[in-house]
Amino acid sequence: MAKKLYVGNLSYGTTSETLKTMFSEAGTVESATVITDKMSGRSKGFGFVEMSTEEEAQKAITMFNGKDVDGRAVTVNEARPLEDRPPRQSGGFNRGGGRGGFGGGGKQW
Repeated sequence: MAKKLYVGNLSYGTTSETLKTMFSEAGTVESATVITDKMSGRSKGFGFVEMSTEEEAQKAITMFNGKDVDGRAVTVNEARPLEDRPPRQSGGFNRGGGRGGFGGGGKQW
């Protein structure tokens, strides 16, 4: 069964293809994805690699955790399942809080 790994502290120049090539040294890579910002398309500095077996995943962790990749010491460990989060509040820019303004110095009523 495939095992998903989290790869963190990636440089912004690291691509999904770079990850796939690198992790293929540890075994068969099912998928490799660098997570990018939806608006800018720029890397968020982390990604996921899916190895075909548990043994290959453990080998990849041993081989690459702390290794220098594109000038950065990357973090490699088992990916945790996505946690449930409360739904986001939609609409507008209301950030809560009381009165607005720019701070003191004004006339107090």
